[in-house]
Amino acid sequence: MSAACLAVGAVTLMLAAPDFTLSWTHSVERIEWRETWHVVPDALRLSRAEVRGSGAGMEPGPDARLEDGWWVSEPDLTVPALTLAASGATGGGWRLCADGRCRELGAQPGAPVVITPCAGDPPAAAPDIAG
Repeated sequence: MSAACLAVGAVTLMLAAPDFTLSWTHSVERIEWRETWHVVPDALRLSRAEVRGSGAGMEPGPDARLEDGWWVSEPDLTVPALTLAASGATGGGWRLCADGRCRELGAQPGAPVVITPCAGDPPAAAPDIAG
């Protein structure tokens, strides 16, 4: 697999592989949700979605199957960026994991966190996902 670069707000993350996972707890239902994303040129492709249950705004996709208590689907969605609201009202933010390391995003109230593929060549000395 090839390396990838993500711009997460003002931070650049160098990834050894082009895949990363976002996970969070739904603010109303308090149910865990996980998504696996793949960095492609100029976009992010959702390759897997997993939800621990269902409820308000948490319905599994039409192709979802139950695996070990998780509703799992493989949606066909490609977006130029992800915008994560940082309300501070959910009891936590998002957890972005890649290369065996994770970081918390948007746990405190503030501006939304935008995740995009890096534009052009990534900086040579960009920090990795540890932090």
